[in-house]
Amino acid sequence: MPVNLRALAAQSCYQVVDLGRSLSEVLPKAQQQLQDNKDQALLQELCFGVLRHLAQLDHVCRQLMDKPLVKKLRPLQFLLYVGIYQLHWLRIPDHAAISETVDGARELKGKSMTGLINGVLRSVQRRPELLQFEQQPPAIRYSHPGWLVQQLQQDYPQQWPDILLANQQKAPLWLRVNQQQVAITDFTAALSAADIGWQQPLADLPEAILLEQARDITSLPGYQQGWFAVQDAAAQYAAHLLEPANGQRVLDACCAPGGKTSHLLELAPSARVLALDVDASRLERVHANLARLQHQAEVQAADASEPDQWWDGEPFDRILLDAPCSASGVIRRHPDIRWLRKASDITALAGIQARMLQQLWPLLKPGGILLYATCSVFSRENQQQIDHFLQQTPDTILLPIHGTATGWQILPGQQQMDGFFYAKVMKQLEAEQTS
Repeated sequence: MPVNLRALAAQSCYQVVDLGRSLSEVLPKAQQQLQDNKDQALLQELCFGVLRHLAQLDHVCRQLMDKPLVKKLRPLQFLLYVGIYQLHWLRIPDHAAISETVDGARELKGKSMTGLINGVLRSVQRRPELLQFEQQPPAIRYSHPGWLVQQLQQDYPQQWPDILLANQQKAPLWLRVNQQQVAITDFTAALSAADIGWQQPLADLPEAILLEQARDITSLPGYQQGWFAVQDAAAQYAAHLLEPANGQRVLDACCAPGGKTSHLLELAPSARVLALDVDASRLERVHANLARLQHQAEVQAADASEPDQWWDGEPFDRILLDAPCSASGVIRRHPDIRWLRKASDITALAGIQARMLQQLWPLLKPGGILLYATCSVFSRENQQQIDHFLQQTPDTILLPIHGTATGWQILPGQQQMDGFFYAKVMKQLEAEQTS
C-alpha cells in the first residue's frame, strides 16, 4: 500500500516540534519510505514549508478551531498545517491538496477527524484573509519564537526585521571549486556547457559559485571527480582568513562535516591538518568528503576542549575554532532550528565557547593565528564572547577583517550568504610579551 505523503510530512514535523528531533535526522528516514524522487522532493518542501511558517499556520488554525488537537491527535494538528501550507504557498490544485490531506488523516488513525480537517481546509480555501499576517505581532508575522525575536531586537535594533525576513527565504546553493582538481574557468565552462546557470558574485572569493537554481549536486559536472564541494560563501571565508601555508601545523577543532578542513587543504595542500570532532559518527562524512575531494588529513574523534586527551605537545601555527553555537545564522537553511533552540541554550553554548577558547589558546605558537567562527548572529556568542576572551588573555592581538577593527558579522541574506561571525586573533611573539 502506498504511503500517504501528507501523513508522512505531518508525522515528520510532529517529531521535530513536539519530540525535539532534528529535521536532518527525521527527513532522510521519511524519504526512504518513498520511491519516487519527485515525491521525496515534495516531502522535503512540505516539511521545510511547515517549519518555516509554523507560527502563521498555527495562528490560522486557532481562528478556525475551538482548541488545538493534543496527545494522540497531535500528528493530525500538523496534518492541518501541511494542508494549509499547500493551499497558500504551493501550486498544487486546491481539490488535490484537500483530498490528499484528508486521506492522510486515515493513515494517522484519525478517521473520526476527517470531517474537522476537511472543514478547516475548506474554510481556509474560502477565506484568504486568514493568511494576512502584516498586522500580527512579530512572532507571528515572521514565524519565529518570541524569545528569538526579542534577542534579535536587542542585538540589532534597526536590522532585526531584515534578519527575520531573510530567515524566511529558501537558501541558495553555493559551490566551492576544488582548485586542486580543476581550474575555476574549466568548472564554470562545464556548468555552462550543461546549460546550468551560475554566478561568481564575490570578487574576493573567486572559487565561490552561486547556482541560479538549486539542483541535485550529484548530477553536476565533476561531482565524482571531486571538482567541487557544497559550502555557503560565508563559510568559505574561514580558510582564507586563517591563511594556512604549506608545512604549517593546522588544527580544525570542530571539523564535521569537513567543508572547512578540505578548503584548508585546497589552499595549502602540504599543510599538516589535524581535524577533530567530538562526535565520532559525524566523522564518517568528513572521511567521505576528504576522499571525494582527494585530500589527506589526520582525522580524530576528540573533544577540542580537553587537549590533555589528544594533544601531542607540538604547537599549532593555525587554529580554526568553528565553535558549537546556536546556528541562528543558518535558520533559512535549517528552519527547524528556531523551534528546537531555547533561550537558555545560548547561555550554555556561550560557556562551551569560552572554555574552548581558553583551552586551545595555549596550543598556538607565538605569532600563530586562531580564527574564531560561528554560524550565529547573537552578540553573546560572537562579539561579546571575543571581547571577553581578549580581556582575559594578555598575549592576544585582534587582527582586522574586511576593514573592521573588531569581529566581522555577516548577517543572513547579506550578498545571499548565511549568517556568520569571524574574529581573527594572533598570539604575540615572546619578545613582544616581555617588552
